[in-house]
Amino acid sequence: MTTAAISPSAGRLMSVAETARRIAEGAWLWIAGDEALLRRLPRGHWIGGTIPYFMGQDGGQTCHAQLFVTEVTAYGAPPQIRYYDVTSLARLCAEAPEHGYSFLIIPAFSAAHSYYARNAPGFEDMFVKPVVGWVAGVHLDQLAQAVPAVVNGESGEFDTERALVMHVALPAGCHARVEIVNLLEQGDGDRIRFPETGFSAATCLVNGQPVQFADYLAGHAIDLSLPLVADYCGAMVNVSFKGVERTSGRVDFYAPVFSDVEYRLARRGAPAPEPAEAGDAAFSCNCILNYLYDGLEGQRTGAFTGPMTFGEIAYLLLNQTLVYLAIERT
Repeated sequence: MTTAAISPSAGRLMSVAETARRIAEGAWLWIAGDEALLRRLPRGHWIGGTIPYFMGQDGGQTCHAQLFVTEVTAYGAPPQIRYYDVTSLARLCAEAPEHGYSFLIIPAFSAAHSYYARNAPGFEDMFVKPVVGWVAGVHLDQLAQAVPAVVNGESGEFDTERALVMHVALPAGCHARVEIVNLLEQGDGDRIRFPETGFSAATCLVNGQPVQFADYLAGHAIDLSLPLVADYCGAMVNVSFKGVERTSGRVDFYAPVFSDVEYRLARRGAPAPEPAEAGDAAFSCNCILNYLYDGLEGQRTGAFTGPMTFGEIAYLLLNQTLVYLAIERT
């Protein structure tokens, strides 16, 4: 059996006028950009999320004047757009097409964000039906004022608490493949476990011994730009540091740590070769932390373009990772 990637219309930065024209022409779209720009778009077959950081066709940039637009190929049956809240998110995969994939956008710091991060591994049909997407955010200088949001282009409804999904059916002979590119790997240092699952921790076990985690990080002069890494059967999954509250001793993360998982601090691996199908990726996104820590403004990540996000979704919620979707014909 051989497979071949189906070349999509590559995502790119576009003006509001050009985006509106594609909506009026009936295109199915995923759109990322400033909320003010998203509110100027007409209703149509699209979903969107707020973010001002992009890997555009001319390289990494912060942009408040254009939208990043990815066209979706509709293979006969029209995609389905719907919101999910914390009472319905667990049905996300069960309600997905039997043969297709789900594209998911979640507003950062929302109830849906927390619920998905903690509970997605146990969703019915998770890992059976492909799920890919990203976490909407805001400009880092506006964290105290602006609220990340998603928008259903069919209804014009913006939401800051619910997840938004486009379920896309595929024809027989095609399948969706979700991949991650992670330039970080587990170091060979201390083994770290946490007593509870959550987005923060005060204590942990280091090589089986209880410690105050903030004290451990300070005492070992840990570089917080390097995340914790878990090894899931060879797949390296990062949990990035959000900050340390020294007064309370609380360490906050951008994704949850799980009580039944062993972590080690990251080290940088060898640069990953760009996948051969990168130029045929139907979608890709990268992490805002990679944008910041690796100095990606003005730089390129090979053929990959897309939003620089507050979290990446490849089935699970990820950090400091590039995620891409490939649609292949068998």
